Amino acid sequence: MLKFYSASTRIINTKRGVQECLESAMGANFGKSNLLIFHASIGHDFQELVEEAKILVPNSRILAASCCGVIGKEGVSESMKDMALMAVEGNEFAVASCDQIFGHNSYEKALAMAHDLKAQNPAINMLYFLASGIDIANDLCIKAFEEVFGAETTIFGATSSDNMKGFISYQAVDEKVYEHGAYVVGFADPTLKVETQATHGFVAVGEPLIVTKSEGNIIKEFNGKPAWTEYLNRLGLTENADCGDTIPIGALGEELSAELAVEYGNDHLLRVVTKHVGNDMYYATAHCPEGTKLWLTTRDEELIFSEMDRLVVDIIKRMDGRKAVAVFHADCLARGRFLFNRIIKEELVGKMQFPFYVENECPPWLGMYGFGEFARLGGKNTYHNYSTALYVIYR
Repeated sequence: MLKFYSASTRIINTKRGVQECLESAMGANFGKSNLLIFHASIGHDFQELVEEAKILVPNSRILAASCCGVIGKEGVSESMKDMALMAVEGNEFAVASCDQIFGHNSYEKALAMAHDLKAQNPAINMLYFLASGIDIANDLCIKAFEEVFGAETTIFGATSSDNMKGFISYQAVDEKVYEHGAYVVGFADPTLKVETQATHGFVAVGEPLIVTKSEGNIIKEFNGKPAWTEYLNRLGLTENADCGDTIPIGALGEELSAELAVEYGNDHLLRVVTKHVGNDMYYATAHCPEGTKLWLTTRDEELIFSEMDRLVVDIIKRMDGRKAVAVFHADCLARGRFLFNRIIKEELVGKMQFPFYVENECPPWLGMYGFGEFARLGGKNTYHNYSTALYVIYR
């Protein structure tokens, strides 16, 4: 039976941060952990992080990813030296990983990981997936996992990020650190279930950008004009702007069906642009076919709060009185202080955490500000951007 423990810290020294997280999460018993999952801001040395964790807990599997801040049971922190940990005790899990995953090979890489997991433990009933936040066809990763485990198996997780520049992100497995890697944890404890849901709180504005030329996940033209230049023009940015300048204000909205819009609390599913090469823009899913209409969007803080309340109520209702044993949490960095320095994060996180308290304590909680989120929508595993996504594991 799996047991979960968590802790977070803001500390300059990477090695000391690892030690503090372990000690805060499990006290003197941290050596009993079988799986350590770290999130850390880009200011930490990831090689140093995983090596220190291996020294302290040599028999544990170690996973890590970069982010733009962490959310733990202690609250929110968005400095350059944040670290958070979810420690797992028990053996009902399997880990698979890969390196050099990109948009063009996402399906093949994810399929190999899925088969690896299945061979290790055929009883896996939920998947926690963490991949590079830059140039991944996330929908094809979902497709590959479902081909092996079935569409009924819930996929939750995130894509790693940097300090909102869209330049580089890190993933680590045991003592190896990658820049374009991915890992997946398959949990196989039959006593556990997971509920997932996401919401964003942005609304579409103006006329859509129409994709007039594309190749796979690369958008080449909007409205018959070079894509990146046209996108910057619509955002009111100069030609020397980069992805980091567009992320806070440049969410692109795909229109949802009326039925999905009601469930989602919004008319659009959002997409972030984390890479461009010249005028070519790299999309977060495998295809953005010609004729696709994409709306620019603007943040609606009232909607962010009201839909967060609804998300929490919906999840608790589906849990039917059972208690959370762990919460994984993926949040868009544009919902934190990096969006116009408007600090609402403490109140927002407080509103999402308190309803899950057990005996007046927050359950083990591991969250990050990243580039993307995985959660179900319309009963299907779905990739989201600019959203808050909660993954509540309960027994």
